[in-house]
Amino acid sequence: MTSVARTNQLLYQADLLLALAADAQTEEANRDEHATARRMALEEAALGQLELALNALLREVTEHTDLTHDDWRAWLQATSVPVAELERLRSLADDAESWLAMLLERLRALHGDEGAARREAPRRLIASAGESTLAETLRWCHREFRALLPSLREGSSEW
Repeated sequence: MTSVARTNQLLYQADLLLALAADAQTEEANRDEHATARRMALEEAALGQLELALNALLREVTEHTDLTHDDWRAWLQATSVPVAELERLRSLADDAESWLAMLLERLRALHGDEGAARREAPRRLIASAGESTLAETLRWCHREFRALLPSLREGSSEW
């Protein structure tokens, strides 16, 4: 499988998991006793797939270099690597409002003791206005990720 195909496959799998998480959220409203746990598991699984896709993308856009790093943390911290696509991703990671910064924040939570998925507040409690669910945030990150791919790949293919 090519690096492009692997990135695409992982993004597709994340999309499938997010669709299943949406179904589980509907089941939550119908009082399925396992629906909340199922939704949380699917959200975290989708987040894990997005992490794998980010790692695959970083390998994809840096395959013309002779450098190798294990994961997104190492690539985004390796400021001595002069790759335009990597610089673009670093600037997105530094912008707190960007999809990548939000994704990285959720990934740090995923690897922490608390995890990334949360139980939703009961409907009768007031929740903070404008706060997105994990699944909504991940769907947005997924859309933005896919929208950025062509321009990153175009620059990378020039090498």
